[in-house]
Amino acid sequence: MDQSTTQIYKRLISYVGAYKSVAIVAIVGMIGYSGMDALFIQLMKPFIDEGLNQRNNEVLKYAIVGEAYAPAIVQSFNDASDKFEPVAIGDETDYAKLIKNETLDFVLVIPESFDSDVLNSGQHKIQLYLNDAGLNKVMGRVSDIIDEYTDAFQQTAFAQLNLDETQQEALLKPIKIEKQNVADDREVWGERLGGMLPYFIFILCLQGAMAPAADLGAGEKERGTLETLLISPMDRHKLVLGKFFTVATAGIVTALITVSSMAIWGLVLSQGMAVEFVVEIMSMIGLVDFLLIFLMLVPVVAVFAAVLLSLSIYARSFKEAQSYMGSLIMVVIFPVIIAMMPGVELKGGWVWVPLTNVALAMKELFKGTMDYFALFGIFTSTAVIATGLIFFCIHWFNKEKVLFR
Repeated sequence: MDQSTTQIYKRLISYVGAYKSVAIVAIVGMIGYSGMDALFIQLMKPFIDEGLNQRNNEVLKYAIVGEAYAPAIVQSFNDASDKFEPVAIGDETDYAKLIKNETLDFVLVIPESFDSDVLNSGQHKIQLYLNDAGLNKVMGRVSDIIDEYTDAFQQTAFAQLNLDETQQEALLKPIKIEKQNVADDREVWGERLGGMLPYFIFILCLQGAMAPAADLGAGEKERGTLETLLISPMDRHKLVLGKFFTVATAGIVTALITVSSMAIWGLVLSQGMAVEFVVEIMSMIGLVDFLLIFLMLVPVVAVFAAVLLSLSIYARSFKEAQSYMGSLIMVVIFPVIIAMMPGVELKGGWVWVPLTNVALAMKELFKGTMDYFALFGIFTSTAVIATGLIFFCIHWFNKEKVLFR
């Protein structure tokens, strides 16, 4: 970078000097945001627990059709009066209507052929009518009672057949698969968390660069300061580079804060609060992994900065620029979704696909299966795309019909 471009860069950075206190507050706020989330969840936990307890203690209204065929089951429901309340329905057979108008929570229909001697009578099918559209305790509570009789009927049949416990287990499950997971704990956690993290990190980096990009292009158009820059003796490509580095700096700072917050709150939750699964995760991930994540985000931020600045230069007003940039989030999400799809790995051609390769690399880093030679392809492809977008931005900035359309 020559001296003139450096001067432009410093001058553009000096514009935000007056807002130093605001910037400090914003950074502190971003770092503390995770803590506020954790505090909010902790404060809401008693209310959530109370709501769940009320749901668990709810008494379900029911009716049993065919009571005479299974008196023992009927008696079990009557004994659990703290969970069930019988309701007489007479000759009503429209069970769906009774459940939908909340007269009943469920109806149990016992067949006439019901018998404890399953060897002779065969399998019984008890019909359970319920509204299963939302969260409810019907299926779980009914199953608890029916399962007791299922086990009892099985034991009666086994006694009749004179089978010991080993034979009973073999009869119930002739073939048993014993899963032997060759993946270590880090691979398991990395597969779960590594796929989701790029989704949040990419969006945060994009949003961090949006405000300065909108202001340095469309914002200057509205304030009338763009014309002053254009009549200056400075080359236009140097003006664009100065604006680009300003936007990229904002995105890189956002990336640094995001990755640092992940590391800091990981240490706080693992060392200070001893949250078990966080302790397990942080014991597998080192400082080098976080550093590599940040370094991979630098060319990604460069791509974002070039695209955002191009949109800002094209837009007629600040609001128009914001509308263009808002829709860009969907474009960023798509490569991350591809990286989360089964069968997509950091191999072959995927190493050279921008954004998707970075998302895949983050997942591989968390899993501990990273092929570090793939970093060459990741940095090269992303840097090439970023460079091409910068040249496109310079090309647009040299067109009067784009600047003053």
